[in-house]
Amino acid sequence: MTGTPPLDGMRVVELSSFVATPLGGMTLAQLGADVIRVDQIGGGPDIDRWPLAPSGRSLYWAGLNKGKRSVTVDLRSREGRELVAGLVAESGVVLTNAPPRQGLTCEELKAVRPDLVHVRLQGTRDGGNAVDYTVNAAMGFPLVTGPPGQETPVNHALPAWDVACGLYMAVGLLAAERHRLRTGEGQCLRVALYDVALATAGNLGHLAEAQLTRARPRLGNHLFGDFGRDFATADGRVMVAVLTARHWRDLVEATGVGEVAAALERAFGADFREAGDRYAYRDALGGVLGPWFSSRTCDQVGETLAKTSVLWSRYRDFAEVAAALHDEPLMGRLDQPGIGVHLAPGSPLRLGDASMPPVPAPTLGEHTDEVLRDVLSLSADRIAALRDAGTIR
Repeated sequence: MTGTPPLDGMRVVELSSFVATPLGGMTLAQLGADVIRVDQIGGGPDIDRWPLAPSGRSLYWAGLNKGKRSVTVDLRSREGRELVAGLVAESGVVLTNAPPRQGLTCEELKAVRPDLVHVRLQGTRDGGNAVDYTVNAAMGFPLVTGPPGQETPVNHALPAWDVACGLYMAVGLLAAERHRLRTGEGQCLRVALYDVALATAGNLGHLAEAQLTRARPRLGNHLFGDFGRDFATADGRVMVAVLTARHWRDLVEATGVGEVAAALERAFGADFREAGDRYAYRDALGGVLGPWFSSRTCDQVGETLAKTSVLWSRYRDFAEVAAALHDEPLMGRLDQPGIGVHLAPGSPLRLGDASMPPVPAPTLGEHTDEVLRDVLSLSADRIAALRDAGTIR
C-alpha cells in the first residue's frame, strides 16, 4: 500500500484468543493500526490450534494475527498485569475476549486512562460462556441446513458468528474512537456472540418468518424464495442462482428450454418471471434444465453462461482453490517464520487503487522488548530484570 494507511497512529492492545477478537484486531492492523497482541507466557489456548503446518506451527494462529506485534507477559502476576495496564494507558484502546483479571477490567483501566476505548467480546449478554458452535446450535440454522428429510442437525463448517463478531468488534471500536475524537469521552463497549447471531437471524427474516408463518423447512441446495440449485455436469457440479426476471430469461435462452418452460407456465398457471413461481415449481424446472447441464462439462457450461447474466459457479474443494491462488490479486507471497513461504490474503478492503499485501504474523513474544522499550520507555536493565523475574519472555 502506498501513502499513509487510514489507521496510522492508532495503537490497540489486544488480549485475545481463537477467531473473533484476533480477526477484529487483524482487520485494524491491515488498515494501519499498531496492534499489540498480549499473550500469557507460552501462548494462549489457540497457540497450537489446527490446522498445522508441516513444522507443527499453527496456520490458524498465523493466519489471524498477520501484521500485529506480539508481547508475552505473566498475566497471573501483579507486575505483569501492571505492564499491560501501562500499555493500555499509553495506547488508549483495548480489544479483548480474555477472562477479566484484576487490574485489567474496563473500569480499573479507565481510572488510569479516562478516555479509554475498551471493546470486550462476551459469549452471552449476561457474561455467560458461548462459542460459535454452541450459539449456532441455539439459533436454528443447523435444523434448516441439509437435505429434506434429514432428521439430525447439520452444522455449518464456517464459523460465521465468529467472523461476524470480529468485524462487529472492529466497527464498534472505530465508532467509539470517532465518538472520542468528537467528545473526548471513552467507551466500555461489549459485544455478545449470541447477540450477533440473534441479530443476524432476525435481520435476515428467519425469526419473523417463524413467528408470523412457520419455521423454514430444509431445502438441501435449493435457494429459498427463488430458483437456485446445484446441477450435475458431465465432469463435476455447478451451482446456479436466479434472482431476477432477467436472470431467468437468460438461463432459458442459454439452455434452449424456452418452449418447455412456457408449456409448464400454461400447465401450472404460473409466471416464471416471478420469483415466487420459480420457487414453487423449482423441482419441475430443475427436471427440465438438468439434462442440459448433465450433457456438458463444467467448462462448456461456463463458456455458455459467461455470456449471460446468470449467476453460477463450479464447485471446487480447497485444494483446487489453493492451486489457482497465483491468479488471485488478493493473495501475496508471504514468508511466515516457522511456517515457510506460501500465498496468503491481504485485506479485502481496497482503498482506491491501493492494495494492502499480507504482512507476516509475529512469532510469539517477538516484540516484547521492543514494545516495553518504545511504548513504556523501560530501560534495558529494567527489561532484563523483568525477564529474570519471569514476568516477561
